[in-house]
Amino acid sequence: MATIYDVARKAEVSPATVSRVVNGHTNVDPALADRVRRAMRELDYRPNAVARNLRRSRTTLWAVVISDIGNPFFTALVRGVEDLAQQAGYSVVLCNTDEDPAKESRYLNAVLAEQVAGVIIAPSGPAADLGQLTAARVPVVVVVDRQLHGSRIDTVLVDNEHGARLATAHLLDSGYRRIACITGRRGVWTACRRLGGYQRALADAGQPYQEELVRHADFRSDGGYRAMTELLRLRPRPDALFAANNLMTVGAVEYLVDQGIAVPAEMGVVGFDDLPWAHLVRPALTTVTQPTYQLGETAAQLLIERIADPDRAATTVTLPTKLQVRESSVRRRPSAVVDPT
Repeated sequence: MATIYDVARKAEVSPATVSRVVNGHTNVDPALADRVRRAMRELDYRPNAVARNLRRSRTTLWAVVISDIGNPFFTALVRGVEDLAQQAGYSVVLCNTDEDPAKESRYLNAVLAEQVAGVIIAPSGPAADLGQLTAARVPVVVVVDRQLHGSRIDTVLVDNEHGARLATAHLLDSGYRRIACITGRRGVWTACRRLGGYQRALADAGQPYQEELVRHADFRSDGGYRAMTELLRLRPRPDALFAANNLMTVGAVEYLVDQGIAVPAEMGVVGFDDLPWAHLVRPALTTVTQPTYQLGETAAQLLIERIADPDRAATTVTLPTKLQVRESSVRRRPSAVVDPT
């Protein structure tokens, strides 16, 4: 592969002249510039993008750091980021942390080393340290409903508490009374907000909050399965479930199916986060839907604005949630008995 020195020899100029032509400097004699470009074409020379970006201090790459690549929620979100990034002339690299703070830290170190133009991150937990990025003046947007505070950290959230409150109130309106909640790990901002919405709906309806009906899991399907196993050992057992994310809903429903428990007749179910196939399963799953594509798109727009104006005040955008009622949370009423007389 041709180097800058090969081009310089062929064009009979110095390597510094080739470098100025490659980087678009206008202080090069036009005749010399033509000779350099002709030599580049003849040698099929491809400029070293990494070296050029180091000189420019930033690449045209964005790092999108997500916590679980296996969660369908992130598919539409990343698509929203990528679509707007492409329009703005940026490319996207995806980093999956598996909710592992150590892995997340390694990715953040790589982000600094590669001098990416900006970072959109769904932190693995409350201890996520973005200070090293902000200290290096790397533009950062926190997304997917985990709020971190910083002088130049923009945030895109959804109204978690409202969505959980809608879900729990709907189960109460459907006649369920002993409603369990499977939420995320203790201390995780999302888990706390969704648990808060569940508690608020119970209080609004004059129903007691019972700690034994709450389980903390890991936002994965296995966690939902284990939590549902524990909940069904309670006596009396719950008659409904609010699960605080899509994968935990899947795990919980899997256990109900394994145990032959009928949904919604014996157990009403509402999950937070929609699933692409939620309307296809039987019974179809009632879910709290988030505008996932818009989350990604909004994060991308904030990052573009932060790159353009690094010192502006931090912005927080909160997007709405809504309840999509399907079969899993609505008890069928008995058919009317017609008196033949």
